[in-house]
Amino acid sequence: MPEFNFRGNYRDIVSGCEDNCGTGVGTGSVHERRILIIVLIINAVMFSAEFSAGLVAGSTALLADSLDMLADAIIYAIGLFALGRASHWRARAALTSGLFQMVLGAGIAIEALVKIFVDGLPDVATMGLFGVLALLANTVCFVLLSRFRDGDINLRATWICSRNDMIGNVGVLIAAGLVMWLESGWPDIIIGLMIALVVIRSALRITLEARTELHGAY
Repeated sequence: MPEFNFRGNYRDIVSGCEDNCGTGVGTGSVHERRILIIVLIINAVMFSAEFSAGLVAGSTALLADSLDMLADAIIYAIGLFALGRASHWRARAALTSGLFQMVLGAGIAIEALVKIFVDGLPDVATMGLFGVLALLANTVCFVLLSRFRDGDINLRATWICSRNDMIGNVGVLIAAGLVMWLESGWPDIIIGLMIALVVIRSALRITLEARTELHGAY
């Protein structure tokens, strides 16, 4: 997996806005806000659909991927809050999103471990269908957010979240194939744990960088 460097100077989201402002919204910020609203809606809808499907199918991987969708929806909401605000507010927003991702990642890992003691195979057809739908939705989000990959730490975090979601979607599809082939629930559990680790790893990186930025703002 490629490494992303969050260090460096972060541009003001609002053109001509200094750190003591945060009330004006430039043309770029309006466009960014529109994109974040779109991906927020996509992730919220897919979370509801995928979480329900995960419960019905009994799939750890689907549930893990849906919780990742929920985390991203909240992170996009935090990104909307941070738009046009001073640098220390943006750093605090990124720190909050990183900590939230970490908590959800831990929750996903615990759910996967509990599943070890539960008998039964997940519904492969449901896993495959919603894995494909989620991958299509996240591909749209990834393309929309690609312009943010070199920008402000909060906007960069949204792009990384979208990338992680696509990895998780592919993982769900792989798990579905392996469950069908091996007739075992272990691939679903293992993929669920791997998705959790991806979430936790990215959350830790965002959190550490946000703390560095926050300290540098004072």
